[in-house]
Amino acid sequence: MDRPERPAPGHEANLVRPYTLTAGRTGTSVDLPLEAPIQTLQSGLFHQWPPNDLRGKIIQLCIKSPSVAEISARLDVPLGVARVLVGDLVTSGYLQVQATLTENSTHDERRELIGRTLRGLRAL
Repeated sequence: MDRPERPAPGHEANLVRPYTLTAGRTGTSVDLPLEAPIQTLQSGLFHQWPPNDLRGKIIQLCIKSPSVAEISARLDVPLGVARVLVGDLVTSGYLQVQATLTENSTHDERRELIGRTLRGLRAL
């Protein structure tokens, strides 16, 4: 008789369905490239977030300007959920999307993005 696998110690199984975290929404009104750095604004730091609130965890992570993809990985939530929640926080004035690369970006800007991406991957 096979036993169901248990989560690794220290890793709780998430019993909440992803769509409940976003009220069923899958999109955001904010232009939010996955690689764009997201930064916490002062209003996000001063807001009183409920304990263990996912939005509060996102605010704390964004003090170091991670990308949306990094936020998703670090909080262990689907990328679509991270995008919707980050978009909500940007719209509410708690987070800011920083500029990302364009066709006019310099080689130094491109190297910085690659370096930041590699550092983020190593941290995981």
